[in-house]
Amino acid sequence: MQSIQNQEAFEELIAGSSPVIIKFFANWCPDCRRMDMFIDEIMDQFNQYKWYELNRDEFPEIAETYEVMGIPSLLIFKDGEKVAHLHSANAKTPEQVTEFLENNQ
Repeated sequence: MQSIQNQEAFEELIAGSSPVIIKFFANWCPDCRRMDMFIDEIMDQFNQYKWYELNRDEFPEIAETYEVMGIPSLLIFKDGEKVAHLHSANAKTPEQVTEFLENNQ
């Protein structure tokens, strides 16, 4: 998963007509590390998306703009708009993440 390094790259990625998934995380987050243990297989299964990650602590203004209150959170963007949001409370297992993606294809 490619890491987003600046605000301009984030804006460019979400502006495209193809949907992208942004994983919001933080280095200190144990649930984020748990997600990292199973997310690769899900990324392979849902390879129609381009996957990126954004460190919430490095870009708090982006997290606030898109109402990321907990981490990890998965947000799907298309044409510059947030079209789906998997909140951290529902992102603890591979089954929850897979169900979210199946429901938002």
